[in-house]
Amino acid sequence: MAEVNKYMVFSLKNEVYGAPVEQVISVEKPMNITRVPNTAPFIKGVINLRGMILPVIDLLSKFDIGTSDITESTRLAIVQSEDIRVALLIDTAKDVLDITQDDVDPVPEVAGGIHAKYLNGVAKLEEGLMILLNLDKILDPNDIEIIKQLEV
Repeated sequence: MAEVNKYMVFSLKNEVYGAPVEQVISVEKPMNITRVPNTAPFIKGVINLRGMILPVIDLLSKFDIGTSDITESTRLAIVQSEDIRVALLIDTAKDVLDITQDDVDPVPEVAGGIHAKYLNGVAKLEEGLMILLNLDKILDPNDIEIIKQLEV
């Protein structure tokens, strides 16, 4: 029997993404984001979530496919990657799905380039395809150092 993994499903620019549910702590409505000078362009700023200061990462900017607009449906996915907790800016949070390993294909070669390292594969769903993110790779060591300096 194929291994089953749970993924939180969300959208970015009308594309469907999945993040391993065991790394997702919560999904929150956007709150006041305080800009921090001299940080990487993909770091929108920081938020105060119940007394914890978290950096806000704009995934679209990180992936070099645009920047996120904050709308009524925008959410912050609070995720844990190794010992770092961050808020990911996502367009909409959708659902949690069980995905079997049989339904996951490796990242296509055409996805290649620098961003393929951020992906765990592509899941085939009835509605289409879902890009599975590797949260541990999205933050490279330089990013982690920047984020640790933001944590107060």
